[in-house]
Amino acid sequence: MATHGGARKGAGRKRGVATKKTREIADRAASLGVTPLEVMLKAMRAADAEGDAKNAAFYANLAAPYIHPKLSSVNSRTDVTGSIEIISEFMDD
Repeated sequence: MATHGGARKGAGRKRGVATKKTREIADRAASLGVTPLEVMLKAMRAADAEGDAKNAAFYANLAAPYIHPKLSSVNSRTDVTGSIEIISEFMDD
């Protein structure tokens, strides 16, 4: 007997992909020059110009994920053989 219905692997919209309506709204906002990133950067610059470091840092923190990629941790295993000689100009002879 064949199975019918239910969730199937690979079916449906992929995670993180915007719907048509969401994409249209984002494209319209970008064409008007009013993206969330631009608003955050404008607020950050205004706070910085007023000498308000606390609010400038707040807005910078909000904008950072749009500009700087999030670093991921990497597990590394290295095997080192041999000797290490440390030479310093500041060591007494």
